[in-house]
Amino acid sequence: MILGLTIPQFTALHVGLSFIGIAAGLIALPAYAAGRWMPRMTAIFLVTTLATTLTGFLFPIGNFTPALGVGIISTLVLAIALVALYGYGLNGRARIIYTITATISLYLNMFVLIVQAFLKVETLNNLAPNGNEPPFVVAQTVLLVAAICLGWKATRRRRAV
Repeated sequence: MILGLTIPQFTALHVGLSFIGIAAGLIALPAYAAGRWMPRMTAIFLVTTLATTLTGFLFPIGNFTPALGVGIISTLVLAIALVALYGYGLNGRARIIYTITATISLYLNMFVLIVQAFLKVETLNNLAPNGNEPPFVVAQTVLLVAAICLGWKATRRRRAV
């Protein structure tokens, strides 16, 4: 049991938080890139993405895994995003720092979503059972290019806040 929940219940909570964070990020970050500030949606994105990352550390961990590495990186990146937004109010360089770190945070959450989809969805797993086949690589490449484009656009637009 984790936090009074069975492993399947805790997994459902963790996945639910992840989906909420991804959905909120897919609304808040493109709006931000277009010059529209959405403070509530941004807060939902950051809080649920951080909760997803932190709950990931509560699963039984036997040794260091790529998932643990992504979680550590995600935690650090989210901490920087939160300080840039709430500590510095996006003033000066904090705006660019927030934009980059928020984009990386959304990317990492979606990266894990794709990994998990290829592991757990039978049709996808049949296409890429080892996680290094072309369908998996294409999906991750498309995500990376989309994240870079979103981040680039967001850093080039006028301040929305």
